Amino acid sequence: MSFIKNIQDNSLSDKELVSRYKDTGDLAVLGQLYQRYMELVYGVCLKYFKEPEIAKDGVMHIFEELVTKLRKHEVDNFKGWLHQLAKNHCLMQLRTPRNLKTVEFKTELVQNEENVHLNGVLEKEENFRKLEYCIGTLVEEQGQAIRLFYLEGKSYHEIASTTGRDWNQVRSFIQNGRRNLKTCMEKNESIINTTNQ
Repeated sequence: MSFIKNIQDNSLSDKELVSRYKDTGDLAVLGQLYQRYMELVYGVCLKYFKEPEIAKDGVMHIFEELVTKLRKHEVDNFKGWLHQLAKNHCLMQLRTPRNLKTVEFKTELVQNEENVHLNGVLEKEENFRKLEYCIGTLVEEQGQAIRLFYLEGKSYHEIASTTGRDWNQVRSFIQNGRRNLKTCMEKNESIINTTNQ
């Protein structure tokens, strides 16, 4: 980890270095402070990413985050705060859309398996009409999330960005919408068939 100049001045405490960095914005001071805990940060990154090169990149990115975040936060225990920052960084990287697609794909498979009985003898076009009818009965947020996720193939992250909702709300809308869709399609199967004939 040689991206920071090797400055070893152990006469100042973490708290003093944090204070000096906040006052001056001097990256050399921040580098001196960060260098004390780079191995800790690397260990956290390696634990989550499992790949040494990705972990090294994580150490660099976390330093870049520190440049702004340390000036905004009151930090009494730098080591503990940095450990949490590193952990949060790793978790956020693992939650990016490219890493979530596997989870979303599995969720989609589970959905298809749950509804296999609906696809039995009916043709795809009939199922699509039923689906459109039932989506129309959902609460607006659920209907929007279901359309974006299943019909447009958007990820949770993309839906959250598009709608201005947070990731957990999007997940909740999709899960509840899916459950309500299943109920609607089972309950109204005969009604939908007669109205579409």
